[in-house]
Amino acid sequence: MNAETSKVGRRGTVVIPARLRKRFGMKEGTIVIAEECAEGVLLRPAVAVPVEIYSDERVAEFLLNNAVGEEDYGQAVAEVRRMGIDPDSIPHEKPT
Repeated sequence: MNAETSKVGRRGTVVIPARLRKRFGMKEGTIVIAEECAEGVLLRPAVAVPVEIYSDERVAEFLLNNAVGEEDYGQAVAEVRRMGIDPDSIPHEKPT
């Protein structure tokens, strides 16, 4: 393990040596996780995944369009109604 020295700057900033940034694909703006561990502080790159938040209408559309068969469609319609949405107001294909 190769160790390199850096120092903590104003507001807690730490410069990660260029060799390590390149090795781990860290560029300006890279999100990192700082973890407490037995040896001190571990910094590692984090993965940020965008999350899509669906409206109730979009969830209703998924339920209705993904129903397989008549019984499943009936359950989807009931769930959409429990959500306070009229199933006929949601564009969808009824299963055949």
